[in-house]
Amino acid sequence: MKKGDHKLIQALNRSKILNEIRTNGPISRIDLAKKNNISPSTVAAAVQELIKEGYVSEVGTGSSSGGRKPILLKFNPDNHYLISVVITNSYMNVARMNLEAGILAKKSYPISGLQGDAVTDYLLVVLDEWIGQLQDMAWCVGISITVPGIVGNVQGVVHYNTKLRMSNVPLKQIVSERYGMKTWLENDMNSIVLAERRFGAYAYPNLLYISIGDGLGSGILIHDHILRGKHGGAGEFGHTSVNRSGIRCECGNVGCLDGYISWIAVYSRIITAITSGRPTIIHELSEGDISKIVPSVYKEALALGDKLARDLNEEIAEHLGAGIVNMINMFNPEALILGGEMALGNPELLAKVGQYIDRHAMPILRDGMAFGLASLGEEDKLIGAASVLLHDLFGFSLIEA
Repeated sequence: MKKGDHKLIQALNRSKILNEIRTNGPISRIDLAKKNNISPSTVAAAVQELIKEGYVSEVGTGSSSGGRKPILLKFNPDNHYLISVVITNSYMNVARMNLEAGILAKKSYPISGLQGDAVTDYLLVVLDEWIGQLQDMAWCVGISITVPGIVGNVQGVVHYNTKLRMSNVPLKQIVSERYGMKTWLENDMNSIVLAERRFGAYAYPNLLYISIGDGLGSGILIHDHILRGKHGGAGEFGHTSVNRSGIRCECGNVGCLDGYISWIAVYSRIITAITSGRPTIIHELSEGDISKIVPSVYKEALALGDKLARDLNEEIAEHLGAGIVNMINMFNPEALILGGEMALGNPELLAKVGQYIDRHAMPILRDGMAFGLASLGEEDKLIGAASVLLHDLFGFSLIEA
């Protein structure tokens, strides 16, 4: 723990003042002092420092209740920037972003089957390209990286990712030492639940985010703190077992939920149905090319009333609903969000899961719970990566990393 000394108090006051300006500006120095119960001299010193660093600027005057009009202060989100890196199982996205998680520039890089050390090597090649083009590195506050799997955020280690074959990779240390910049590393689902809380439509301190795409994952926010567990593995929703006699999962268990409702599992069942001669419009929509069968094609078939797509959606809703009810009964969230390619643009799935929740979750735990689709759109992972850094930059913790 940090010692309760003068520097700690200064850091706490600075954090309060900056957050107040960021969330409620333009605001005067005197109002900052009153709202946060901080002395005017302390506010003046902190503001002077923030102006010097470029985080805050003066923007005219406010109304006066007698005497001189107060000078107003505002937050400068574009004075600094950060680099967001999103590693998925199939691509990397890199973006330069401002301090309100706004994207200034971005580029996507296919991973193309890379695994293990090759993923880390490729990341460094990509970052070399980006950082080599930047002319104003002094204004970069850091690099924030998200990756699926079990991630230890404090140590900055990717402990385990089955699809990328990453095991105990000290990614934070590798990146920070190479570029001499402060670096953050977080699980992708944890980052998105944080982003939905800070920048999305779900301003709840007790929040669950569940994503259905190539795999299944969840981010859990309890009293505004990410639930991580000992090794960063809390929220491995896809690897909860739903059938002890089921198929073997790549994690080593059997009957994992991921094997029944992820896109990979659904795609496999579509191919089986087509090859067995079952009629489906999916075959026509993909022009007879199985490589063109993607979630958007499946959802288009669903919207057109295709029997196979509707049957699969029904099965997904049942399995997903059962898993979500367990989550509701365990964590009693204020809101639960569905995201990922399989959920977005699939209102029927949302409706069927909602019905399952109404039938099976404990009433006292589901009543009043907000339930809906993710609100941040296709850039949610980049906003999530930015949110991890910004949460730390604008927050205050007694724990020293």
